[in-house]
This record gives sequence, C-alpha cells and structure tokens, in this order.
Amino acid sequence: MASAAAQCFSSYSSSPATWVLRQRGGLGSGARVLQFSPLRSFSVSAAAGGFDNQNREYVIVGGGNAAGYAARTFVEHGMADGRLCIVSKEPVPPYERPALTKGYLFPPDKKPARLPGFHTCVGSGGQRQTAEWYKENGIEVLYEDPVVAFDGKTQTLKTSSGKILKYGSLIISTGCEASRLPEKIGGKLPGVHYIRDVADADSLVSSLGRAKKILVIGGGYIGMEVAAAACGWNLDTTIVFPEEHIMPRLFTPSLATKYEELYQQNGVKFIKGALIDKLEAGSDGRVSSAVLKDGSVLEADTVIVGIGAKPVVEPFEAVGVNPKVGGIEVDSLFRTSVPGIFAIGDVAAFPLKMYNRIARVEHVDHARKSAHHCVETLLTSQTKAYDYLPYFYSRVFEYEGSSRKIWWQFYGDNVGETVEVGNFDPKIATFWIDTDSRLKGVFLESGTSEEFALLPQLARSQPIVDKSKLQAATSVEDALEIARSSLQSGALV
Repeated sequence: MASAAAQCFSSYSSSPATWVLRQRGGLGSGARVLQFSPLRSFSVSAAAGGFDNQNREYVIVGGGNAAGYAARTFVEHGMADGRLCIVSKEPVPPYERPALTKGYLFPPDKKPARLPGFHTCVGSGGQRQTAEWYKENGIEVLYEDPVVAFDGKTQTLKTSSGKILKYGSLIISTGCEASRLPEKIGGKLPGVHYIRDVADADSLVSSLGRAKKILVIGGGYIGMEVAAAACGWNLDTTIVFPEEHIMPRLFTPSLATKYEELYQQNGVKFIKGALIDKLEAGSDGRVSSAVLKDGSVLEADTVIVGIGAKPVVEPFEAVGVNPKVGGIEVDSLFRTSVPGIFAIGDVAAFPLKMYNRIARVEHVDHARKSAHHCVETLLTSQTKAYDYLPYFYSRVFEYEGSSRKIWWQFYGDNVGETVEVGNFDPKIATFWIDTDSRLKGVFLESGTSEEFALLPQLARSQPIVDKSKLQAATSVEDALEIARSSLQSGALV
C-alpha cells in the first residue's frame, strides 16, 4: 500500500483539481443503463426503538456547497421544515468553499474573509444561511459526525459517533478530499498544509503569520491562489511542479507565460519540471526543507500542498462508482442506480450532455446548479436533463494594496486550435476552435461585465467563426465583437 502511494505521488499532477472533465465513451442518443449492485450493509438492532434523526424524509450526507444550495431549494419548495436532515463532518453550516484559497488567506490588516460572511448562498447573491437560518427553517443539521456506513435495504445510515439515521430519499453530497503526500516522505509534518475546509485554512493562516519561506507544491488552482495570497504577507514564496508551465490542463503555454510573469513581478519563484522526493523536519520537528528528485534542497518553514483532490465515495461505493472519472455515477437527473438515492456536486459522475461524455466537475458553479437540479427533480415532476456548460474562474491578488487584481473566466471545452488576442495589459482572450471552425471554448482576463456575459453564449452556441479574422483582431474588444457577430449565422441548432 505504501509503495503504491509513493508511486502515485511521484507522478502527481499539479494541474487544477477543479478542471476534471475526464471522460468515458460516448453516450450515443443519451440513453443510459445504470447497473444495480448489492449494497454493503451494517446491522441495525430492531430493539433500538427509533432513530437518532427526527427529520427522516430527506437526508443529505455532506455539508459543503452543494448541501447548502440543496437546502435552499428545499426551503423554496416549502419541503424543508421537519423533513430535511443534513449530516456533516464539519462544525459549521455549509459555506462558499472557494473563499478559503482566496480572501480567507489575506493578512489580518487586509480585510480577510471570515465566517459567517461567506456561508451559502451568498456566493450567488442569495441569503446567508447561518446556523440560525437552518433552525428557523426546520432543518436538522448534525455537525461533526460523518456517515461511515449505510444499509440500502433498511434505508439507514450509521455515523462515526454510532448514531443510526433513517432516510426516505438520500442525497450524497460528500464532495472531495485533498490528495496528500505519503506520511513516510513528510506529508504529515507540522507546517505542511492542505486546504479543504475552514480548519485547514485557520491552520495555514496561523503558519503564514510566523512564516518566512513558503513552498507551494502544485501549479494548479490551489497553488496559484495560495501563492497570490502569500504575496499579501510579503513572504518569500516558491512554487514547484512537474509540468512545463502553470495550469497545464487549461492554460496554453503562451497564456501561462503571461501569468507567470505577473507572479514573478510579485516576487514568486517557479521551479518547473520538478518532483518532490521528501520533506524534512528541523530540530523543532517542523518542516524545514524539501528535497527534490534531482537532489536539490529548498528551504521552507511552511509548505502548502495542492496536488489535486479525490471524490469521497465512502461508504457508498456499492451504489455505483464510475471507474473512469471516479465518483458516484448518476443519470441526467442525478439519480443513482439505487432508487431513492441521488448524488450531486464534486462526487457525482454525470452525463455532460453538450459534449456527449460522462464527467466529474469539481467546481462551485456545478455544485450549486447540480444541487438545484437534483432537488427540483426530487420534489417536482421535472424530467429535463441536466445540461451543464463547463465554467471555471479564478480571482487572485485581491487584497488591499495589491498592484493589480486578477479575475479570469473560461467557458466551454478547451479543445482544438487556439487564437490568442491581447497583451495582458490588462486584457487577454483565448479562443479554442475545432477543425470545423466552431468555437468550442473561450477565456477572458479582466473583461467587463458585458464581455464576461458574452462568454457562455459563445461556448454554448458553438458558432462557426472566421479564424483569420480573429487572428487579425487588434484588440480583445474587436475579437469579441467578431465572435459575437458569428452567433447570428453559425450557431448550433
């Protein structure tokens, strides 16, 4: 087991954990058959007399973004009060998780984000759902007590504290957990951090407050956002990753160069094409350095590991895990192979309709939308297939005093040839065009609200564009206008 973990680490990818459009073979006309599996069960004593949750009609397992948005949809339908129970491993209600690697890590004098400021559903302009909100709406929330087993026959769950819970309909919303370095190479040393929840972020903030040299392992979302936040603390920061440039699953080499130059202007150093061999501790037991595979040593008193994430399918493996993309497999209404059991958010392997493949998307936008779609399916006669348009974004260097705040958005699929327009001062746009001259994806940095609003229209319509005109465009504004004009004549029906 240990050797397998080490082997896995030696080939880790620092590309963004949230860019997970791994695919399985085509779906043809969209018809799908989910295979039923025998469920792993545990013994429930009939003499126990009752269950440990009062609200048993609907149970959500997991307390992340998707759970919060699902709860809101239950409330909107008047079906939460006395009916809904949420079982969470966290000590607080669901919150907007992206804040953890953005505003939460800012220094205390630069207005960092803190709870209850970013509880769901403020990220989409909704009401802030604090603990009081759940109580007022009759929603039972069991904190710090994750589910460890379930019995599909009796429709019961068992938590880590030994509670036995009953459900009528079950929504699996367990999300992902951070991929970790093996303990034998220093993955659990004091001063080594992973970011997935508020407790992780609190621990990292404590380390940043006394740190001098930061090492970020991984050049994806986590790495880039944490490194940008570290700049707000004026810390000596280095990012190390095995690829040739940052964000390799989305950024083109040219686009990556622009961002790398910006980070370097802020004092961040890059070590590319490198793997970690081990982390070493100093005399105080805390991490003090990282040894690379080539033998070189990097000093660091704080290490942040951002090498991806994996879906938390336990203890629901028997419901049906997709072997190609991981996660619990569902249909276009988020129904699993077991009647009455659904899966949403990061953990769901769902049909990505517009690209005709099975995907797992680790992103807050999908968490919100899948939660709403699933609960609408559960509570109404909705049979409309989930038709998700992949969307990714990042916001960095937003702390007070930053010389330049960054906010990019991407919609669609990054396949085909690319056309880059602009000089990153401040705007830059990249268009992905397939062999049929259809626009498949579009990326924009520092756009206006109107320009950002155009991106999903382009990505969903996939119009035929004149690549030569885009290449000849002298500004991002001109390129976007060329793409906009193509909507009228080349959109897919």
